[in-house]
Amino acid sequence: MEGQKRMLSFVRRCVDDHSLIDDGDKIAVGVSGGKDSLTLCVTLAALRRFYPKRFTLGAVAVDMRFGDLENGSETDYSKIEAMCREIDVPFTVAPSQIAKIIFDVRKEENPCSLCSVMRKGALNDAAKSMGYNKVALGHNFDDLIETAMMNLMIQGHFDAFEPSAYLSRTGLTVIRPLLYAPEKDVAYFASKAGLPVMSSKCPANGNTEREYIKQLIYEQNKRYDGVSHRIFLALKKSGWGSRDKTSGE
Repeated sequence: MEGQKRMLSFVRRCVDDHSLIDDGDKIAVGVSGGKDSLTLCVTLAALRRFYPKRFTLGAVAVDMRFGDLENGSETDYSKIEAMCREIDVPFTVAPSQIAKIIFDVRKEENPCSLCSVMRKGALNDAAKSMGYNKVALGHNFDDLIETAMMNLMIQGHFDAFEPSAYLSRTGLTVIRPLLYAPEKDVAYFASKAGLPVMSSKCPANGNTEREYIKQLIYEQNKRYDGVSHRIFLALKKSGWGSRDKTSGE
């Protein structure tokens, strides 16, 4: 696949720098259908072939059932399932009623935070029940910077999610091997590799605080070249933060 060596380089460096993978790990990739999670799944499958620490890999999709909020119809994951079959990664769909709960029952005006918590909970429960000990999430470099700025500007503290976090309640470890990869590189790889990216059916998609922060960072990078990389270095020097944030996950 075109661009795979570059993506493998990003992932391998992040995995090595932060000891994200150990011998015997059983890793579930949380697959949303977006470019990031699909890129992570394909890249970890490629890494698996030569990485000195042996690990097994699976893909888990939490079906939030945005397809039809009235009757909670299932999402068609057939193309993603075919992709996973091609790269020899078992694929599982974990059903949920998250969309119905958030938009029909609770009628949330600002649904993103609750949706993130519920989606992570469903993913972790599914991974735990299938015997995985780690969950890999597809957050990229830009996601990290945006989350840090959202936390600073909205909540008043400068921190973000870490490359890895142990969840004592479940006994799972969450890892983020894609953190060194800029979003533009991920998008380029996903396009060139022909990954079956699914468009989001969430009613709140594209109308969130994160979209505003993304645009703000874009403008600052044009004005002060390298702003995002300086924020990244500041986060790294500060230890990323003492808490594993839920915003944007």
